Amino acid sequence: MAAAIRWSAVVSAVILFSLLISPSTAIYCDEDDCYDLLGVTQGANASEIKKAYYKLSLKHHPDKNPDPESKKLFVKIANAYEILKDEDTRAQYDYAIEHPEEVFYNTARYYQAYYGHKTDTRAVLIGLLLVLSAFQYLNQWTRYNQAIEMVKKTPAYKNKLRALELERSGGTTNKKKSNKQMNKKLEEDFSKELDLQIKGAEMPSVWELVGVRLVLLPYTIGKLLLWSGCWFWRYKVKKAPYSWEDASYLTQRSLGVTLDAWRTVDDATKEDLVYRRLWEKPNLESYMSEMRKESKRRR
Repeated sequence: MAAAIRWSAVVSAVILFSLLISPSTAIYCDEDDCYDLLGVTQGANASEIKKAYYKLSLKHHPDKNPDPESKKLFVKIANAYEILKDEDTRAQYDYAIEHPEEVFYNTARYYQAYYGHKTDTRAVLIGLLLVLSAFQYLNQWTRYNQAIEMVKKTPAYKNKLRALELERSGGTTNKKKSNKQMNKKLEEDFSKELDLQIKGAEMPSVWELVGVRLVLLPYTIGKLLLWSGCWFWRYKVKKAPYSWEDASYLTQRSLGVTLDAWRTVDDATKEDLVYRRLWEKPNLESYMSEMRKESKRRR
């Protein structure tokens, strides 16, 4: 009984081993030997392999031999030739024959040789950027449309729309019509005239796409380096006074506000903030202390 169990285990191991080993070379020419398909030995040179292929292709090519079995054989012969004509893939195939136990290694080398080099890395990168840019644009456009629809439902938007309608009509309007009954075409025309500033859901721009930004990256870096050099020369070396634009930029950066938020600040407040020279640390600390005191006083 024990002997039978051992014998069964040995048979199972052999079967499992054969299942694992066979794919190592079978991935190249299925169950056939690539050299046998071309009728050459493993030591044949490139010229002999080429001659053998052309001789067999003349015999089994579908245009010369309509036999279905001959057509199947021609496909195998052509595949064997593709493997053996290339020095790298032939070396990999020879290694797989000599080391059938290295199943995973041989399989990985096969797929790397046949699929890795056939795909241009640049093409993959460009395709990936195009896909990412398309998804980015679609996502931004969807968010923008959703935000627009939400804004149109607010009373402030409807009041502004009504005011614009009165302005366009010279102060007269049909009182029998409610906002819901307003002509859709007229509403669309009015909506286009309204400046809808929606923070976090701006209208998508091609220039903001990741693909476009990456293409323009050398230009952007060059422009930044030129700007930094001019800034250093003007204000660090020559000690020139800050222009209004540059002082405004320093103020905005010191306060940590976005460019869009800074643009909404009225001119008088901007002028006061710039005059305070908030890019200098003591002035900024004094200003922030004043803001905290003002906030406490209002509470």
